[in-house]
Amino acid sequence: MRRLLRALVADERFRFLVVGGINTVVGYGLFALFELTIGRVVGYLGSLYLSYAIAIVLAFVLHRRYTFRVAGSGRVLVDFLRFCSVYVVSLAVNTLALPLLVEVGGLVPLVAQALIVVVTTLISFFGHKFFSFRRRP
Repeated sequence: MRRLLRALVADERFRFLVVGGINTVVGYGLFALFELTIGRVVGYLGSLYLSYAIAIVLAFVLHRRYTFRVAGSGRVLVDFLRFCSVYVVSLAVNTLALPLLVEVGGLVPLVAQALIVVVTTLISFFGHKFFSFRRRP
Protein backbone atom coordinates (compact mmCIF):
# COMPACT_ATOMS: atom_id res chain seq x y z
CA MET A 1 0.00 0.00 0.00
CA ARG A 2 2.83 2.40 0.86
CA ARG A 3 4.52 1.59 -2.43
CA LEU A 4 1.36 2.45 -4.32
CA LEU A 5 0.98 5.71 -2.41
CA ARG A 6 4.61 6.65 -3.12
CA ALA A 7 4.13 5.86 -6.80
CA LEU A 8 1.01 8.01 -6.94
CA VAL A 9 2.67 10.95 -5.19
CA ALA A 10 5.66 10.64 -7.54
CA ASP A 11 3.34 10.91 -10.56
CA GLU A 12 2.99 14.52 -11.69
CA ARG A 13 -0.42 13.82 -13.22
CA PHE A 14 -1.72 12.51 -9.89
CA ARG A 15 -0.35 15.54 -8.06
CA PHE A 16 -2.00 17.78 -10.65
CA LEU A 17 -5.33 16.04 -10.10
CA VAL A 18 -5.09 16.41 -6.32
CA VAL A 19 -3.99 20.05 -6.37
CA GLY A 20 -6.33 20.82 -9.25
CA GLY A 21 -9.15 19.12 -7.38
CA ILE A 22 -8.51 21.25 -4.32
CA ASN A 23 -8.32 24.40 -6.42
CA THR A 24 -11.41 23.45 -8.42
CA VAL A 25 -13.42 22.92 -5.24
CA VAL A 26 -12.21 26.27 -3.88
CA GLY A 27 -12.78 28.10 -7.18
CA TYR A 28 -16.20 26.57 -7.76
CA GLY A 29 -17.10 27.15 -4.11
CA LEU A 30 -16.17 30.81 -4.47
CA PHE A 31 -18.17 31.02 -7.71
CA ALA A 32 -21.19 29.50 -5.96
CA LEU A 33 -20.74 31.77 -2.94
CA PHE A 34 -20.54 34.90 -5.09
CA GLU A 35 -23.37 33.74 -7.33
CA LEU A 36 -25.66 33.05 -4.38
CA THR A 37 -24.77 36.22 -2.45
CA ILE A 38 -23.83 39.02 -4.85
CA GLY A 39 -24.68 37.36 -8.15
CA ARG A 40 -27.73 39.57 -8.67
CA VAL A 41 -25.49 42.62 -8.42
CA VAL A 42 -22.40 41.48 -10.35
CA GLY A 43 -24.00 38.83 -12.60
CA TYR A 44 -22.68 35.34 -13.20
CA LEU A 45 -19.68 36.66 -15.15
CA GLY A 46 -18.82 38.94 -12.24
CA SER A 47 -19.01 35.93 -9.93
CA LEU A 48 -16.76 34.05 -12.35
CA TYR A 49 -14.12 36.80 -12.50
CA LEU A 50 -14.05 37.30 -8.74
CA SER A 51 -13.67 33.57 -8.11
CA TYR A 52 -10.86 33.33 -10.70
CA ALA A 53 -8.99 36.27 -9.17
CA ILE A 54 -8.87 34.58 -5.78
CA ALA A 55 -8.42 30.98 -6.88
CA ILE A 56 -5.56 31.75 -9.28
CA VAL A 57 -3.28 32.80 -6.40
CA LEU A 58 -3.97 29.59 -4.49
CA ALA A 59 -3.51 27.54 -7.66
CA PHE A 60 -0.16 29.17 -8.43
CA VAL A 61 1.28 28.47 -5.00
CA LEU A 62 0.06 24.86 -4.90
CA HIS A 63 0.98 23.95 -8.48
CA ARG A 64 4.39 25.58 -8.32
CA ARG A 65 5.34 23.96 -5.05
CA TYR A 66 3.60 20.59 -5.11
CA THR A 67 2.50 19.66 -8.61
CA PHE A 68 5.49 20.73 -10.66
CA ARG A 69 7.93 20.97 -7.74
CA VAL A 70 9.67 24.12 -8.87
CA ALA A 71 12.66 24.77 -6.65
CA GLY A 72 13.88 28.17 -5.57
CA SER A 73 12.29 31.55 -5.80
CA GLY A 74 14.33 33.10 -8.61
CA ARG A 75 11.59 33.15 -11.25
CA VAL A 76 8.45 33.59 -9.15
CA LEU A 77 7.24 36.70 -10.99
CA VAL A 78 7.96 35.24 -14.42
CA ASP A 79 6.29 31.98 -13.44
CA PHE A 80 3.28 33.85 -12.06
CA LEU A 81 2.87 35.91 -15.24
CA ARG A 82 3.13 32.80 -17.39
CA PHE A 83 0.73 31.00 -15.05
CA CYS A 84 -1.77 33.85 -15.32
CA SER A 85 -1.52 33.79 -19.11
CA VAL A 86 -2.65 30.15 -19.11
CA TYR A 87 -5.56 31.14 -16.92
CA VAL A 88 -6.41 33.98 -19.32
CA VAL A 89 -6.98 31.30 -21.99
CA SER A 90 -9.12 29.27 -19.59
CA LEU A 91 -11.00 32.40 -18.56
CA ALA A 92 -11.62 33.32 -22.22
CA VAL A 93 -13.04 29.84 -22.90
CA ASN A 94 -15.12 30.17 -19.76
CA THR A 95 -16.31 33.67 -20.69
CA LEU A 96 -17.55 32.38 -24.04
CA ALA A 97 -18.96 29.07 -22.87
CA LEU A 98 -20.76 30.21 -19.72
CA PRO A 99 -23.17 32.64 -21.42
CA LEU A 100 -23.65 30.17 -24.27
CA LEU A 101 -24.68 27.40 -21.88
CA VAL A 102 -26.79 29.73 -19.73
CA GLU A 103 -28.45 31.97 -22.34
CA VAL A 104 -28.69 29.55 -25.28
CA GLY A 105 -28.57 26.18 -23.52
CA GLY A 106 -30.90 27.23 -20.73
CA LEU A 107 -28.70 25.82 -17.95
CA VAL A 108 -28.47 27.50 -14.57
CA PRO A 109 -25.05 29.12 -14.05
CA LEU A 110 -23.97 26.67 -11.33
CA VAL A 111 -24.57 23.66 -13.60
CA ALA A 112 -23.03 25.34 -16.64
CA GLN A 113 -19.89 26.23 -14.70
CA ALA A 114 -19.56 22.68 -13.41
CA LEU A 115 -19.51 21.42 -17.02
CA ILE A 116 -16.99 24.02 -18.16
CA VAL A 117 -14.58 23.04 -15.38
CA VAL A 118 -13.81 19.79 -17.22
CA VAL A 119 -12.55 21.63 -20.31
CA THR A 120 -10.64 24.30 -18.42
CA THR A 121 -8.93 21.64 -16.31
CA LEU A 122 -7.39 20.09 -19.43
CA ILE A 123 -6.31 23.50 -20.73
CA SER A 124 -4.77 24.22 -17.35
CA PHE A 125 -2.78 20.99 -17.06
CA PHE A 126 -1.16 21.20 -20.48
CA GLY A 127 -0.62 24.95 -20.28
CA HIS A 128 1.08 24.79 -16.91
CA LYS A 129 3.11 21.70 -17.69
CA PHE A 130 4.47 22.93 -21.01
CA PHE A 131 4.46 26.68 -20.47
CA SER A 132 4.05 28.06 -16.94
CA PHE A 133 6.62 25.91 -15.15
CA ARG A 134 8.64 24.59 -18.06
CA ARG A 135 12.36 24.56 -17.40
CA ARG A 136 15.12 23.94 -19.84
CA PRO A 137 16.92 20.65 -19.22
